[in-house]
Amino acid sequence: MSEELLGKNIKALRKQKNVTLQELADRTSLTKSYLSKIERSKKVPPYSTVNRIAMALEVEVTYLLSANLEYSSDIRLSFTKKNEGKIVETLGSSYGYKYEALGFTKPGKNMLPYIIKAAFNEKSIFQHEGEEFIYVLEGKYEFIYDGEKYIMEEGDSVYFDSGVPHSARSVGKKQAKVLAIMYNYKRL
Repeated sequence: MSEELLGKNIKALRKQKNVTLQELADRTSLTKSYLSKIERSKKVPPYSTVNRIAMALEVEVTYLLSANLEYSSDIRLSFTKKNEGKIVETLGSSYGYKYEALGFTKPGKNMLPYIIKAAFNEKSIFQHEGEEFIYVLEGKYEFIYDGEKYIMEEGDSVYFDSGVPHSARSVGKKQAKVLAIMYNYKRL
């Protein structure tokens, strides 16, 4: 996913929904100038900012990250076969996570489920609205929450308030693979 495509998608959807840049700024608590830079591919936003924009435009974040802007509000079920989730790479090389979006065709959902392959050298700290659940499928996963470290192994899980600063990374020899479910208070 290129930053250019993300900016075009945000602008196209915003215009399709007849939302001004100022209205989007008001809905997201981001500045009009910052949003303009994102739309013009002059700024690479972190995932949490893209998620906030998606919520304000009433779509799931995978929709904004998609190369194919098809959206239907009539789908009541999203069935995903093994290894057929939509691969979404986070924006900017500094994040290094690889996301496989599950249930990505279901609009209006309250949860965002992903299979994540975690980077080994992650240094970014995340903090955003909502709650998260993480279940380790493979490997070792170092999870840092509010400054405290937890080493998670296959079968371990954690449920937390994502408004508290947190980060994670793969540790050991094998890249960690986790099931992550993000929940936002506002309907997606």
